[in-house]
Amino acid sequence: SEQEKQEQIEVQKEKQRELILQLKTQLDDLETFAYQEGSYDSLPQSVVMERQRMIINELIKKLDMDLSEDIATLSPEELRQRVDAAIAQIVNPARVKEQLVEQLKTQIRDLEMFINFIQDEVGSSGKTEDGHCECAGRKDGGGSYKPNTRPSGNRVNPEDARKMRETGLHLMRRMLAVLQIFALSQFGCATGQIPRTLWQKDQASKDYSPLIKKLELSVERVRQLAMKHQQEDHVISSSDLQDIPLGGRDDLTLAVRKELTIALRDLMAHGLYASSQGMSLVLAPIACLIPAFTSSPQTMHPWELFVKYYNTKNGQAFVESPARKLSQSFGLPVTGGVAITPKQSLLTAIHTVLTEHDPFKRSADSELKALVCMALNEQRLVSWVNLICKSGALVQSHYQPWSYMANTGFESALNILSRLSNLKFNLPVDLAVRQLKNIKDAF
Repeated sequence: SEQEKQEQIEVQKEKQRELILQLKTQLDDLETFAYQEGSYDSLPQSVVMERQRMIINELIKKLDMDLSEDIATLSPEELRQRVDAAIAQIVNPARVKEQLVEQLKTQIRDLEMFINFIQDEVGSSGKTEDGHCECAGRKDGGGSYKPNTRPSGNRVNPEDARKMRETGLHLMRRMLAVLQIFALSQFGCATGQIPRTLWQKDQASKDYSPLIKKLELSVERVRQLAMKHQQEDHVISSSDLQDIPLGGRDDLTLAVRKELTIALRDLMAHGLYASSQGMSLVLAPIACLIPAFTSSPQTMHPWELFVKYYNTKNGQAFVESPARKLSQSFGLPVTGGVAITPKQSLLTAIHTVLTEHDPFKRSADSELKALVCMALNEQRLVSWVNLICKSGALVQSHYQPWSYMANTGFESALNILSRLSNLKFNLPVDLAVRQLKNIKDAF
């Protein structure tokens, strides 16, 4: 019957599919065996197809192609059109950005020409006295000297020239601001930023494990010395050191200033750099499109990071507020019994160090040592360093992506420093300026 014939056909198709699959498996096994034995130079067909399939899938993801339909239903021409459209979505915006960059360069050249024109007008305006022009004259062919015959109506009054220059500069600033906003929206870059990938660093300098080991050893030494001093009920104070010569400081003070502070400085300086300020005002809107001028960024001292934090948080206005000045004069609590926050104490400490050390032109190392001693005295070393680590603007602006600070957030170093949090210190803060202050007081 017709039904029996249909069933026989289905059985035959199933047998054919099983035979095809078996033959493919045997062929793959044979190619693999021959390749492994060395008698077959090319890779097995199954391995080649698998790698090609992986490449095609990655290209489909990168090009964001819509191949939800079955590829078998699409003709070669339709597939080619799909690929061309996907590539155009990536290439066309790049071409548009190149055209925009050329337009920006043209407008910048026009602005520079306009500024030069204004400057030339100011320079060519001469002073008049008794109706005669004092501008440079010229000699004719006969050797007679003739004054400059430029009509007086074309001269520019110095006051008018100044107004023109100010107006031109104002227009240029407004134009540059518009160009910068436009570049930021189109290219995703800001003024003075240089792609960090242009700054290469050796792999050896990226390893921060020796710096962590150095910090750990210095913390352990300071902790042992501090416990020894506490067991002996002897804590060095500032008054005790008034008459001690510079070479006779105690071991604890030397360990904090010469070992702990230096180890902390080196670890905080890993990948730390100063933001480039060499970008000209005219090129600022397209700064991200211009290659870096130097092969490596300028290094920066960690103490400058504390100073930048102090400036960004308006530390001087906070410390010199009238209420805080009165509290210092009369010894009254300024917060009405409320506990001082780590941020307030850090701003006050930085202000104190700057006030005492800057008049004597002390180095950044000396100021950082004073801050670390003050932090240990107040048991706030971990909290103060943590404030710098959690300042996202400072970390993003001044640390390389491979730095210890950017990679780990300084977590392990803070854990190491926390071993000193339960110890009491009374370290001298003004060792670097004490003798200079004494000399100044003597005169």
